[in-house]
Amino acid sequence: MHPYIAIPATLALFYRAYSRKSLTPAGIIVAALTAAIHAIHPWSIFFALLVVFFLAGTKVTKVKHDIKARLTLASSGASGGEGPRNHIQLRSRSEHGSVKEECWAYRGDLLVIGIISNYAAVAADTFSSELGVLSSSKPRLLTSWNLRQVPPGANGGVTLTGTLAGFAGAFIIALTSVVLLPFCAFDESDRRIAYGNTLGFEGGKAWGLQEKMALAGAVTVWGALGSALDSALGGWFQASVVDKKTGKVIEGTGGRKVLIHSLNTSDKTNTDKASRRVESGLGILDNNSVNFLMALIMSVGSMTFMSYVWDIPIRSIIQ
Repeated sequence: MHPYIAIPATLALFYRAYSRKSLTPAGIIVAALTAAIHAIHPWSIFFALLVVFFLAGTKVTKVKHDIKARLTLASSGASGGEGPRNHIQLRSRSEHGSVKEECWAYRGDLLVIGIISNYAAVAADTFSSELGVLSSSKPRLLTSWNLRQVPPGANGGVTLTGTLAGFAGAFIIALTSVVLLPFCAFDESDRRIAYGNTLGFEGGKAWGLQEKMALAGAVTVWGALGSALDSALGGWFQASVVDKKTGKVIEGTGGRKVLIHSLNTSDKTNTDKASRRVESGLGILDNNSVNFLMALIMSVGSMTFMSYVWDIPIRSIIQ
């Protein structure tokens, strides 16, 4: 990516995050470094995906923030709602890889698929979490046998609104990819004849309209599946702690675990000790770990699946 585009764009992101307090100071540093790494590659798509994810993610985080703040509690006892993202949250949601080709061939570099899938999954999860909590219907716990109702903000809770929002988030990434990826263009020397057709899914390295539409659809669905996987992992392995008095979910600062017993040393009667309960989850992982694991599974899973579909060895990504 050209420096005269990358440098001003990175500085603009830095200023926006700082002025709007979208990130903590450590988060801003990590974001700037991540943006710089993305900008090194000659393709603009990876930097663009990072920018689109950041702008769209911060936008949906601010949607009806005052209402969302009343639906949950912070671990300190204050109102909930997503605060500035820190460096750990950013690292759990972004990754980068090098791609060698000047253009991306059909049945080409698998790493491109992995990177796009990563952003589609985390964008879908962000949209689903931030907009799903505003649903008028109570969330249903995805990991329960009877899909029982849980409070808004509970890990593993899903709603129709959140699911549709997840598809929207993944589609934004899919559309960005289709518009900006340097697809290999049709060349007469690459013509392939199979089943009476030229190019298309039957052969050739060029990307036609059918392939691009299929890519957009597949990325959208795969991203939405990533959001569902995040809900499942959160429902199983991340504890949802609820305040007994208000019935609201307590959110950990910076995505960290929430203590079941509040550390209120000034309360000598220890009445606060039993004020919290675990609604669901084993409490093995925190939110950042769940996000990282989900993104890793969806990224590696997409490359493995396309390795089979395209008949390309998975080891090709390190060659």
